[in-house]
Amino acid sequence: MDEEIRAFLENHLKSIQENDIRAYHETTSEELTLYEWWITPHRLDGLPFHEFMMDANAQRGSVFGAEDQGARAKSRFDLANLHIQRYGETAIASYTLLISTALPQGVKVAAHNESRVMVKNEGKWKVVHVHKSPAWGAPHVQP
Repeated sequence: MDEEIRAFLENHLKSIQENDIRAYHETTSEELTLYEWWITPHRLDGLPFHEFMMDANAQRGSVFGAEDQGARAKSRFDLANLHIQRYGETAIASYTLLISTALPQGVKVAAHNESRVMVKNEGKWKVVHVHKSPAWGAPHVQP
């Protein structure tokens, strides 16, 4: 396991979970491209989409994965089946992101399969591409 990449990835994901836009910028390329299956079937480019989402969540006291809960809920994330591939100054992490949130009615766990591509440039790692897919048996053909 590449501990440098794992530590970087966990820091990057923590910045999202905590709505820390400054830390998010430190770990994410301005040229970010991503696919988020539950938002749109099209590629999203750049940082403004997540900046808006993180700012809105911070104002509401919400956390990623529990946006519909309103008040700040205790949450954590785990990286199930984490696999890191490193090729010089490029790394790919693939895993199932588990987001557990403590709610009055019990713990809710959301899951997404993710791949994140990171590139080291001028001594700093940055996420340049993210691809998310459902962690459940989505139909191959749209209903």
